[in-house]
Amino acid sequence: MKALFVAVIFLMSTLTGCKSPVEQSRPRQEDAAREVSKETPAANAFAPFYVFLSKGSRQNHYVPSGFMPNGNCLEFTDTWQEDCQSGKTCVKVIYDIECSRKDQKWAGIYWLNPANNWGTRKGGYNLTGATKLTFWAKGEKGGEQVQEFTIGGVSGDYPDSDTAVIGPVILGAQWRQYSIDLRGKDLSYISGGFAWTSSEDVNPGDCTFYLDNIRYE
Repeated sequence: MKALFVAVIFLMSTLTGCKSPVEQSRPRQEDAAREVSKETPAANAFAPFYVFLSKGSRQNHYVPSGFMPNGNCLEFTDTWQEDCQSGKTCVKVIYDIECSRKDQKWAGIYWLNPANNWGTRKGGYNLTGATKLTFWAKGEKGGEQVQEFTIGGVSGDYPDSDTAVIGPVILGAQWRQYSIDLRGKDLSYISGGFAWTSSEDVNPGDCTFYLDNIRYE
């Protein structure tokens, strides 16, 4: 009798086009899985967030205003137009070694938000979701050394939530892309978007170099 009952149910569902409870639930489960797969990449995506794209770009979020220790031995322009890696303008830095030997013996620049903010007031951005900062750099001749490239690290009353560093970096004469790993970092508040520092000790001659396309990804 039981076998006959099952056979009748099977025949009825075949004739009417009805589906068993298991078969009815499967499409809903598959649809739900498809919805999750659509949403997950978007939820985890981090759009490029620029420190510097090109002079005057609305996508620039930080200002190169933190000249260290005093800016006496630096020449800086972000309107350089010759042989830029991308865009119309790029950054050119001339670090005067002879001047540095007579002064503080080191130099650097911080890109800050807002300008000149050494943690004395609120600013910065929540960059949670970024996994790296990338930038392009090259030396005038090749062999120029930057001791550190840095993100974060600003202290004060409103300190950055974390810091990350690479270096020393010896630059070549051709453009090359570099990356600072930000995985596992607390990026909830970053007012020091990007910085470089070097010294006369590791640059016995001239130190002129270029930067371009600095961004969080």
